[in-house]
Amino acid sequence: MTAALIGIAVLLTLVFLRVPIGFAMALVGGVGFAILRDAGAAGAMIATTVFDTGLSYTLSVVPLFIFMGNVLAQSGIAQGLFAGADRLFGRMRGGLALATVLSCGGFSAVSGSSLATAATMSRVALPPMRKFGYDDRLASGAIAAGGTLGILIPPSVILIIYGLLTESNIGDLFIAGLIPGALGILFYLLAVMVTVRLDPSQAPEVSEVTPMTRRDTIGVLGTLGLFAFIMGGIYGGVFTPIEAGGMGALFALALALAIRGLDWAGFRTAVRETVLATAMIFAIIIGAEIFSIFINFAGLPAELVDLIYAMDLSPWLVIGFMVLVYLVMGCVFESLSMILLTVPVFYPVVQQLNFGSGLLSDPEDVLIWFGIVVVVVTEISLITPPVGMNVFVMRSVIPDIKLATVFRGVFPFWVADLFRLALVIAVPWFALGLL
Repeated sequence: MTAALIGIAVLLTLVFLRVPIGFAMALVGGVGFAILRDAGAAGAMIATTVFDTGLSYTLSVVPLFIFMGNVLAQSGIAQGLFAGADRLFGRMRGGLALATVLSCGGFSAVSGSSLATAATMSRVALPPMRKFGYDDRLASGAIAAGGTLGILIPPSVILIIYGLLTESNIGDLFIAGLIPGALGILFYLLAVMVTVRLDPSQAPEVSEVTPMTRRDTIGVLGTLGLFAFIMGGIYGGVFTPIEAGGMGALFALALALAIRGLDWAGFRTAVRETVLATAMIFAIIIGAEIFSIFINFAGLPAELVDLIYAMDLSPWLVIGFMVLVYLVMGCVFESLSMILLTVPVFYPVVQQLNFGSGLLSDPEDVLIWFGIVVVVVTEISLITPPVGMNVFVMRSVIPDIKLATVFRGVFPFWVADLFRLALVIAVPWFALGLL
């Protein structure tokens, strides 16, 4: 356990020294394993991990879903979703902000990417909100917060990676994310309504409704069809969650071509962004696998379980401590890195917790529920200063907005997320009720 704690301390030091976290985890894991065992065994472990991860059939779903999201981002479908949502809320005070949240939820549901949602909706939603006199705090906050929905509403790359790390059923994780994802949209809508009620100066009373073109209508219907196609195919037994990635990418490409929203330059951009994102994710996953092997070989998870039993701690107290760790880490860590760093340590502990009877009596259901809790906490980290990744993505697209303005704007949504997190923890049915 001492070796594992030293390894974690060294890893955190390397991260703060700006060493890329994937390489930092691989370095600490490899050197730590070599010290505990020997250099030859460490080299063989690293080689096997790199080979197995790179050729993993299960992980092939990651670039497919990323490509699907990039195709949608390049095709202009987000514009149609925004126009459709504005038809619902355009006559209400703060209607464009409400439409932004709803269209972010719709776009993220089929793209599976928070960063892609934030970047795309910054270009689509911010100009009209500025045109009609929305305060930059509300406008930027709605976009940055709405983009976080992409990592929970299925299909979600983060849920897929969590499923691979914990050997949980990916289909069950997808279905478990539906109600918490819908709650996220609802609470964000309420956050906008409360904000404009308390401070009417942040939004005009009435704005013009964004007109919908035939292309927008096809985009909205196609997006709904894509979501239904993926989820229906998985739960109807037509294809597996892994095959759903390929089918979804093909559907998205066909939809983008049907509305003539994807030219050759856009296709090249989608491919390039997919390759870059996939390379980054695989580097982090390989590093996390190496670090996880070291941590488990050092016996940290087993020692934590023994410590919990020795101290006779309540399972809810343990979960509360883990959530606190995530909230603190979210201030300085990127979401994927945070999950890959902590889940290999935490999930063996969670499996051993005894919640008694009820929905959490089955260890497999506990892992599904814990996965949703982890992803909701990760959503919070995407808008938590000083490193909220969605805030920085939006700032890179719209550089004339100050970071302080965006962080003030996301505060009501951050509070709404904390309330949703407490609800999902206290009432596991919200994650497990549809299983």
